[in-house]
Amino acid sequence: MANSSDKSTESESRKLLVRLRETLGDEAEGQARLDHITHLIADSISTEVCSIYLFRDDETLELCSSEGLKAEAVHQTRMRLGEGLVGRVAKKGQLVNTADAPKEPGFRFMPETGEEIYSSFLGVPIQRLGETLGVLVVQSKIARTFSDDEIYALEVVAMVLAEMAELGAFVGEGAALSARHQQPVMIRGSVAQEGTAQGQVYLHEPRVVITNPVADDPEAERIRLHEAVDTLRISVDQMLAGASTGDKEQMQVLEAYRMFANSKGWMRRMEEDIARGLSAEAAVEKEQSIARARMSQVPDPYLRERLHDLDDLSNRMLRILTGQGKDTGAEMPANPILVARNIGPGELLEYGRSLKGIVLEEGSVGSHATIVARALAIPLVIHASRITTEALNGDHILVDGEQGIVHLRPDDSVETAFSDKMAMQTSAAERYSSIRDKPAITRDGTEITLSMNAGLMADLPSLNSSGAQGVGLFRTELQFLVRNQMPKRGELVELYKRVLNAADGQRVVFRTLDIGSDKVLPYMKPQDEPNPAMGWRAIRLGLDKPGVMRMQLQAFIRACEGRPMSVMFPFVAQFDEYRVARSILEKELENEARLGHILPERVEVGAMLETPSLAYAPQQFFEMCDFISVGGNDLKQFFFAADRENELVRKRYDTLNVSFLSFLENIVERCNSTQTPISFCGEDAGRPIEALCFAAMGFRVLSMRPASIGPVKHLLRRVDLAEAKQVIDAARESGAQSVRPAVQEWLATHLAANP
Repeated sequence: MANSSDKSTESESRKLLVRLRETLGDEAEGQARLDHITHLIADSISTEVCSIYLFRDDETLELCSSEGLKAEAVHQTRMRLGEGLVGRVAKKGQLVNTADAPKEPGFRFMPETGEEIYSSFLGVPIQRLGETLGVLVVQSKIARTFSDDEIYALEVVAMVLAEMAELGAFVGEGAALSARHQQPVMIRGSVAQEGTAQGQVYLHEPRVVITNPVADDPEAERIRLHEAVDTLRISVDQMLAGASTGDKEQMQVLEAYRMFANSKGWMRRMEEDIARGLSAEAAVEKEQSIARARMSQVPDPYLRERLHDLDDLSNRMLRILTGQGKDTGAEMPANPILVARNIGPGELLEYGRSLKGIVLEEGSVGSHATIVARALAIPLVIHASRITTEALNGDHILVDGEQGIVHLRPDDSVETAFSDKMAMQTSAAERYSSIRDKPAITRDGTEITLSMNAGLMADLPSLNSSGAQGVGLFRTELQFLVRNQMPKRGELVELYKRVLNAADGQRVVFRTLDIGSDKVLPYMKPQDEPNPAMGWRAIRLGLDKPGVMRMQLQAFIRACEGRPMSVMFPFVAQFDEYRVARSILEKELENEARLGHILPERVEVGAMLETPSLAYAPQQFFEMCDFISVGGNDLKQFFFAADRENELVRKRYDTLNVSFLSFLENIVERCNSTQTPISFCGEDAGRPIEALCFAAMGFRVLSMRPASIGPVKHLLRRVDLAEAKQVIDAARESGAQSVRPAVQEWLATHLAANP
């Protein structure tokens, strides 16, 4: 970035920006306006050629306007992302400045443009908030590299072009000149919570739209900038004062905010932008775009977080300057689909069940937001690239949580197909409701207990509506995650009491606090572990910090008020961990009796089997356990050594792999030998074919999200488990890697004969 204070250059760049602004008032069509711009840039920079390339789709750039190249090449010349020097600029988001373009690596000669006579080349990305919209190019016959001041001027102009494109200043015929935010867009992300939904976009943080990228009076803009920065600094100081008792990590984030808010370099760069003709808002957004562009290039997680801090601070500045606060006055639509870069569990809970779906640019399958979305049974798609820059409040949106696909502003054919899919799901739901109160008994007379997973009070009404037979897993960490401080024992007692009251006598299995790994409490010092999923978490943390475990166990005991109590410890890896945890519970029962509190009618103490090591624990472990619950999500990732947060390997291994099924069968046999009740708990239990195979392997209790109970029960009631087991055994003996194809083929034939 140039730092020259050459007044004539500043004056010329400001003149260029003023001339650009005038084109916004032109009554000319988009193409004519674009042609006017390339002419005046070439004239101002004194080059023979100025060209503007814009994306016509995600992978293709199109020459949309040019001063100096052959007119017939406009809208005809196209190149792939990464192809040629223009494609290189677009792919890397970085400029190319060369005196001898033909000798540059990757140079592509385009004879239809007549560019062979031009030696010098400067290509600058046209970017807005980290998103590359196209490339601005100037070329000249003289072999020279362009100066820092010329580069700076072109970068500022490119930024203004991006704003003008956002405002629809260049709309015309052809894909590259189509109006932004009006065309249908399909974004492929990842499934975090299954389900489908359609509705209108509701942006968690509405974008600030800058309508005045160029300013008349640099001094007035400089004063506005300083006033906004002063306001920002005061707000950051107030946040720091309010968080004086907060945890270390929160203080570090706020200190980073303060550092950026007081950064002389940040201020100087924005003042330079204003001196060259930008408005205060445009100067802030230019810095923000640079930070966003760097984020994707920086491998260091600490530096990436600091760039996130600067990005957030820039948003605050833009809202101060434009007066566009978070509350823009946009009303929540009737069927809101929340769109955000990311969101915390507390914020998501504030929206509650009013949301029909959620789409995030970031997120992970094990994030706090995902946990809440699952608890609320709201379809969630994560890793939806560019959704926050593509979507506007009120846009029609379809969320396919089964495939991880989002359709923004869909055309009629897509909407019709999606509506048909939802109608089929509604029809299936009605069919499932007819068997809600019937048991899940297979054709050969085997009864499978289907219980539900829960984590919020809001889940409990699903006990009746889904036909679940109790709560096989109540996650207790959500109440800890959504607070800024440790909940008090009395608060937990009241919560657990309400849960048991809502269950109305049906069994509820409380899982003790499962934190660590991806679930870090806001008030807990992060450990910065290299592999947190295999680190200090769940029972390991509970045994090392027994005070929290003891408080939670006391809350369970008191909430029962004489009713039966079922508790299980998560992530047990060896017998001794369970033995010590159980002894802590027994001591708490003795203490509660000594204090005169009513003890539970009976107590069941179980363990979650989530590590392969526990399957080979001594016989005494299985004898001591009152019940065992296989935690399928974690067990599967450790069995296959495949991180479930890693998209490259997450779907590589099939749950119905013969090795995994045989391993599960071995666990069932060990439990049967000691008559220890066993269940399977997790996402896979809620998938009908997987549930059928688990039942065939000997599981008689499955615990899943409430919405899955109907589909699973519907299939189980139509099959013979003994036949299914024969199909599975035959597939295993054949040397197949997975039993899925054989089971699917058998089901297709069997269900056709027994509809």
